[in-house]
Amino acid sequence: MVKVNSKPWKPLVTGRVLRQVAAAMLPFYRRIAASRSYAREWTTAIVSADLDLMRSLLSRIPSLEGVDNYGTNGIGYFISFPFPLPIAFYTNGTTIPPGMARYTFNTDAHRCIARAVIPLYRELARNRNFAESLAAAIRRNDIRAVRTMVRSLVKTSALKSVSIEENGLALLFRTRFSKYPYRNLLFQEMM
Repeated sequence: MVKVNSKPWKPLVTGRVLRQVAAAMLPFYRRIAASRSYAREWTTAIVSADLDLMRSLLSRIPSLEGVDNYGTNGIGYFISFPFPLPIAFYTNGTTIPPGMARYTFNTDAHRCIARAVIPLYRELARNRNFAESLAAAIRRNDIRAVRTMVRSLVKTSALKSVSIEENGLALLFRTRFSKYPYRNLLFQEMM
């Protein structure tokens, strides 16, 4: 168990949390997949660490219009959603693993990943039983069940691994568009 503020930290993800985050992010991934110009602008915002441009682009997605908790590290982005304690924030994002590159993000790789994760986010957003089952598997640290559930929906050969991290999911992709791997993440921020 990890200790946070002297209290034991326990996995707290629920199906409701996964459903809400997926429902908010699904239109974003659809837009990235469908619009090369929007995806290029998003890449510009990431690489230049332009939070104002990120805000402008997020405001074009009704489900993300009021999001205040987002950021970039120059190689990816994170969008966080507030929840009542003890969860605090649950985060989604796509990034190159730290230490591999600086100030680079590939639009075509991102679009490929967005297309790949849409079925997963759609199922999480619409299917309460699926979301509850996935959350329960994460809480149990049942990687076999998590991999089976994710791979049943994310069909691309670019998906190289699925892991449980920080009370959530880490999907590792290697696309033909970039020499760098990318990770699509759903996780609970540790406070």
